[in-house]
Amino acid sequence: MSFRSLTPPLLVGLLASSIGWAAAQSTAPMQVASPGTPADVMRVSLPQVLAAARTNLDVALAQRQLASAQADVTSADRAPLPSLSAGVGQIDLKNGNGRGNPMTQKTYDKSVGLDWTWERGNKRELRTEAARPSSEAVAADLDDVTLQQQLAALGGFYDLLAAQERVAEVTQIERSAAELARAAERRLQAGDLSAQDSLRTDIEAQRARSELRLAELERQRAAVALAQITALGSAAQLQAQADWPSLQTIAPTPVVDALVENRADVRAARSRVVAATAAQQGAMALRKSDLTWGISYDHLPGTSTALVSLRMSMPLQWGYAYQGEIARASAQLELAEQALEKTRRLARSELERLLYELQTTAERALSYDVQILPRARRVAEGAELAYRKGALSLTDLLDARRTLRATALDALVARSEHAKAWGSWRLRTETPVSSSRLEPPRNRP
Repeated sequence: MSFRSLTPPLLVGLLASSIGWAAAQSTAPMQVASPGTPADVMRVSLPQVLAAARTNLDVALAQRQLASAQADVTSADRAPLPSLSAGVGQIDLKNGNGRGNPMTQKTYDKSVGLDWTWERGNKRELRTEAARPSSEAVAADLDDVTLQQQLAALGGFYDLLAAQERVAEVTQIERSAAELARAAERRLQAGDLSAQDSLRTDIEAQRARSELRLAELERQRAAVALAQITALGSAAQLQAQADWPSLQTIAPTPVVDALVENRADVRAARSRVVAATAAQQGAMALRKSDLTWGISYDHLPGTSTALVSLRMSMPLQWGYAYQGEIARASAQLELAEQALEKTRRLARSELERLLYELQTTAERALSYDVQILPRARRVAEGAELAYRKGALSLTDLLDARRTLRATALDALVARSEHAKAWGSWRLRTETPVSSSRLEPPRNRP
């Protein structure tokens, strides 16, 4: 798919939809159960689910990692601490050191010294320059984790909503099949229907009850998955509000390069390249030896009570110039650059896939909603009427009902897939991700 083939007016449609999604996000209250609903049921909306996903345990763990990385910046941006030393020398174990006060009269050589290392080659600055973008990369990782959790919560929300509507649809099917089976039993007793046809209707009713139990199981699984991500309540309490996005086909024309560079995973990879570059320069700076300066004050009764010593030390780089450290840092830099390129390619591919899925699922769901499902309902209604008048066989009636059942469930799957594709596109293309701006536009009644 070529982005150049998409027209700018369709971008206006996407932006208008995003404005509709953002209308009531930050102020949407948690709704209580409506009359006739169990008091412990918690109805949640998409904004509440997304907000809860932004504060779950996975995000909290990522926040702790960010705090650790920020502490590394503080540790890196400091010079070596000075060293204080004290000692007593010239202790004569054979003849002794004389009589009197040990501090002022005995001939002990007492000294107090101070040593400080002077880092050369801008090592402190380079160390800090490596730690700071590493912290920025972890901050971008936090954004990415938050987005991933929101994507998971969005999928879980629409899975639960689809499961709820599947239960409602299958419940209607089960009631209709049970009613038909009861009517067939009465007709059998009246001699107006064969035992074989009555048995067929009973089998259909049993199949409908089995499908209802399966639908309830799927609803429970979806509720458990959503509760695990959001911690909004127990699986038995959660119910998703009917919050489907509009089925209008949208073909946006995004600026792909800007979207790619704004993604959290790309920002993290870019920051790691900067950190690796600084780390490589820091490794090369090791070839410039650090100097350690020292001064000490000596007290030696009998000779002098005020002696000062000055000293300087440095490592001798004979036969080794930190080639290993430099080679490793260079390899890490190349690895970070290649990881950045790979992340960019994956990001571009994902955006193209999401755009294609958005367009395709919208067209498919709209086709079911406007054409396929209404026709299947009309066919089923006509079959019901014809069967009651005796103008249609039981086989044709069951076929019409099965067609309607399969079509209704397929339409529900198509609507769920479109909702997930639309929500994933909005979350992926809005930067920064904010649950207070994510609410789907409502379908017109």
